[in-house]
Amino acid sequence: MRALVWRGPRKIAVETVDEPRHGDGEVIVVPEAAGICGSEIEGYLGRMANRTPPLVMGHEFAGTVVAASGAAGEWSGRRVAVNPLLSCRLCARCKAGERNLCAQRRLIGVHVAGGFAERVAVPAANLVTLPDRVDARTGALVEPLANAVHAVGLTRRLVATEVAVVLGAGTIGLFALHAARAAGIAEVRTVEPHEARRAAALAAGARAAHADAAELARQRRADLVIDAVGATATRRAALDVVRPGGAVVLLGLHEDESALPFHRVVRDQVALQGSFAYTDADFAAALDLLASGRVALGNLARTLPLDAGPEAFATLAAGPTAQLKTFLSAAPS
Repeated sequence: MRALVWRGPRKIAVETVDEPRHGDGEVIVVPEAAGICGSEIEGYLGRMANRTPPLVMGHEFAGTVVAASGAAGEWSGRRVAVNPLLSCRLCARCKAGERNLCAQRRLIGVHVAGGFAERVAVPAANLVTLPDRVDARTGALVEPLANAVHAVGLTRRLVATEVAVVLGAGTIGLFALHAARAAGIAEVRTVEPHEARRAAALAAGARAAHADAAELARQRRADLVIDAVGATATRRAALDVVRPGGAVVLLGLHEDESALPFHRVVRDQVALQGSFAYTDADFAAALDLLASGRVALGNLARTLPLDAGPEAFATLAAGPTAQLKTFLSAAPS
């Protein structure tokens, strides 16, 4: 079969690879839309150590089950969104509903072959039925929205939130904005230097979209700041913007290490909370938000053929675009 194979920094091409095999409890899915994630652009550039070439990436995807056996046979022919998070399902964290914290966690498209292919093997336990009215592209967005739902959910144990600021208005930032509004946070603002992305944030319901954090740093009204970028500059800006006694949720993974003013963290009693992936409940909640229309994304870009993948990756690596998400698929449109 054909798949988009990453072989090292800036080296990605469509190749012929072996057909996936599905074991007991697994199915074969034909991805009808697979979104390119910002972390995959970092991987494409060689900046993500958890991705080892050669690799078929693609962890945000939805499609149709075309083969299944045994107990998984009931899934045959169904349209599904795929939860790419693999875990042991036996440890204390998994049994507590926190599969995202399993010591043996892996991701489809990161550690095993993913959705940038004609077919992919998926455990049946990782499938969620996609309602008929939901487009495959929207199904592919369940995964990134689930990350944002999880991040916003974590804040409930940290601080009562009336004013939230989201740093970054890329896909995850916009979804954090949507998730915050869906959670009932009264005032959500965003900081984003890219003009078109600021416009997208306003269209998504932001009270205001700022080109930089200077004004918000002077006010220091934010109960909660979500850093959807993960760069040193945005991590520092989060501490500049959050009020004393407030919380910062660190969601972005752009840089591994950052020097931060920890005297401010201590003296202002700021809570720093990491947020990784999502629980199964978060994934289901994200699908419900999209299927119900409570999170509305407007017109999505058309799905590109797999052969357009190398150019799409190169374009996204060159810098931010206004487009919410780029989708690829080897399935006939």
